[in-house]
Amino acid sequence: MDMTTCLKSLLLAIQQYRDGRTAQNAAQLQKQVEVISGLKCDQLLSSGQVLPSECVSGLVELVGNPNTSLTLTSSIISLLAQLACDDDSRETLHSSYNLTSTLASVIHCHRATPREPLVLQCLQVLQKLTYNTRIFQSTNYIHELITFLVTNIQSHNDDIIMPCLGLMANLCRDNHSVQSHIKSLENVKPFYRTLINFLAHNSLTVVVFTLSILASLTLNEKVGEKLFDAKNIHQTFQLVFNIIVNGDGTLTRKYSVDLLVDLLKNPKIADYLTRYQHFSACVSQVLGLLQSKDPDSASKVLELLLAMCSVSGLRSLLCEVVFKPAAPKLRAAGRRQAAGLDGGRKTEPGLALVQWLSSPVEGAESCSLKALQLLNELLEEALGGDSVSDGVLSFVEMLLPVLLGLLKSLDPAQGDAHLRKHCHRITHCFSESRTEDNTTHVHCSARSAESLCLSQVFAEALLKTLELMSKLRQQVKDMETSFYRMLQDQRIVTPLSLALTSHHRELACWKHIYKNNKKKQILGESIAANNAYRQRESELSVKRVAVQEVPPSSVLDSSSSSSRSIHSLVEKIQNGLELQEHVKDSHVSDIINVYEHKLSAFASKENRLQDLLEAKALALSQADRLIAQYRFQRAQAEAEACQLGSLLKEAERRREDLQGELSTQVLEVERSKADMEELLQHNARLQKDSEEHQALKGAYNALLNRFNESERLLKELQAAHISLTKQNESLRKNHEALQLQHEKLASVLEEREDDIRSLQSDLQKKNRDIAGLQGELRAEEEKVKEKDQEKRELEETVDVLRKELNKTEQARKDASIKASSLELQKSQLEVKLKQKEDELNKHSAMISMIHSLSSGKMKSDVNLSL
Repeated sequence: MDMTTCLKSLLLAIQQYRDGRTAQNAAQLQKQVEVISGLKCDQLLSSGQVLPSECVSGLVELVGNPNTSLTLTSSIISLLAQLACDDDSRETLHSSYNLTSTLASVIHCHRATPREPLVLQCLQVLQKLTYNTRIFQSTNYIHELITFLVTNIQSHNDDIIMPCLGLMANLCRDNHSVQSHIKSLENVKPFYRTLINFLAHNSLTVVVFTLSILASLTLNEKVGEKLFDAKNIHQTFQLVFNIIVNGDGTLTRKYSVDLLVDLLKNPKIADYLTRYQHFSACVSQVLGLLQSKDPDSASKVLELLLAMCSVSGLRSLLCEVVFKPAAPKLRAAGRRQAAGLDGGRKTEPGLALVQWLSSPVEGAESCSLKALQLLNELLEEALGGDSVSDGVLSFVEMLLPVLLGLLKSLDPAQGDAHLRKHCHRITHCFSESRTEDNTTHVHCSARSAESLCLSQVFAEALLKTLELMSKLRQQVKDMETSFYRMLQDQRIVTPLSLALTSHHRELACWKHIYKNNKKKQILGESIAANNAYRQRESELSVKRVAVQEVPPSSVLDSSSSSSRSIHSLVEKIQNGLELQEHVKDSHVSDIINVYEHKLSAFASKENRLQDLLEAKALALSQADRLIAQYRFQRAQAEAEACQLGSLLKEAERRREDLQGELSTQVLEVERSKADMEELLQHNARLQKDSEEHQALKGAYNALLNRFNESERLLKELQAAHISLTKQNESLRKNHEALQLQHEKLASVLEEREDDIRSLQSDLQKKNRDIAGLQGELRAEEEKVKEKDQEKRELEETVDVLRKELNKTEQARKDASIKASSLELQKSQLEVKLKQKEDELNKHSAMISMIHSLSSGKMKSDVNLSL
């Protein structure tokens, strides 16, 4: 079945479902919707036909009706999402069919069950529908939709958070009314806190959506200044560039580019980006995305680069990245351009731009135009300085054959849509040519498109051609002759006339191609304003004529009576003039003035009646056209009725066949019932087994949790036991070392005590010999002095030993403190540590004994010193 037949069947099913919302009508409509979904209906909304418009209007109406079944509503929404395949279709569904408010009303009706699949489907379609579309605050159910989004973004349902964030990002972007409404909500601060927490989410898509919402709502506020300040902005740049290059998909990359474009609109953030140290490396990675064959990704990358060109500090950096690396190989690449770029090796950024520039018109129109605009901006920057690098000149030489290839003659057989796109690209090519040097102008002038005089869609391209030729008259040989010869061509009369009568300033200002002075431009703007005023007046007059109803008989009668009265008046005036010649009446001049006044009044009345007659004639012609159109539609309807009659007969025949099949199906249903009973019994047994399995599973999980907890505690105790064992071993080693040192000191002390005893005995002997040895007194005194010196040395030695003993005592005290702490820890452990505690007590007893011995020896040393 063709598309027209399917649409007619769909429209009939919609009408039947409106008349009676039965299950049979719903099933029939569901079937027709599925049939349309299976066909290729991408360009259905752009066809401009009445039948698709009526079908879509009926489907949108059914979606907005809460009495429509959920299954049917879901199928219709899937079909409408399939129709919204491009920007024009999405704009048509939003503005002409109010699909946005309809889906918002569906979400509002099911707001109590946000996890329902229909709500998720509506959110996904709304996210697709509202992307790059301005939503007014006065749209129906928009406030309810915003409240729903804010509430569910703060929920813990991961399935609904991501589509809610994406839709909220679309609504907030470049929409001050929606932003003001969100800021006026009572729970806006918890909403901000939730968004800030989402910045640490593990999904890059959620992070991008959150940053986009925060940038729209808080960029010019204190919260935004903290989020995007000098400390955080470089991390934000790195994050966004990483997502653009290594994102989760086209959707994430698209929103990342939009986020960076929005941030660049802020002068402070744009200045931060000019000072970003990794900017060149990041841009090189972004330009690498142009090597892919995905037009959507390439279009967003080119959009980002165009936004960067709007920042004066970034244009020169972009020129360095685009032109300088590709300079050594551009000339050879230009020679390979006719055969296509080498796909086996990595393409340079400049060559990738040229590749998208020379892409076919169909399918990649936006990429081609954006590539032209980007090259226009970059070449304007690169060629605008005092000196031009060799790399830029090489790139221009490579670019010229591509631009000249785009200026070839057009093929009218491909249709107006293709020609319009092609001429739009040619217009940008001429704009590109204006930024290049004289060599570029010479090459472009050789291919000036003299065959563009087809219709109004080519007027702009033709004027760009004439403007370029006007600039090249003094630079290119024979260009002035070709320029005036082209102006004398009769084929350009129609496009120039359309440009003169256009209400667009750019087209009406075409006269400044001769002399670009202010008076000519003001003249063109005045012509454009006058044309716009005339167009508006003509539209209003047509509307007035369309609603005005004047009977044709009254118009004709009044016109004929007016004509007769005027003729009689003229005859009377002539008779009056003749009477004036014969009879010199003084009042004739007054009478003539009165008649002249009446004559002018009748003439103005005749003009008004003539205008009414023309208006009625126009209305009659429109009525004739409507009648002819009605007759054609009636004939078409009769043909469709005949076709439907044949389809009805075919349906009757199929009904009879299906009746026989139904009887067999009844028998199968009875057998199926018996099988169903057996299955139900088996299902009951399985249900019991499942319940027992669930109970056992719960017990197993509880035991498993207890086992895991016990194992964790055991590991902790083992770790603590190991650490205490290591501490005890270190203390034991320290105690042994101190004990050895103490024994050494005790032995040294005993030796010194023996020496002291021997000295004391010698001293007593000498004292006894003093009385008898008076003669040897001086010698003995010398000896006594020597002995005294030795004694002092021994006392100093004893003092040193005493200090070392004090240090030993202090170390013993520290060891005692550590031992007491170990005893406290040992008391909390299990029975296995009691043996260690006994050993420690033994060590403590030995230390106390050593302390007592050392204290006794110290007392004896004191007595000796005294």
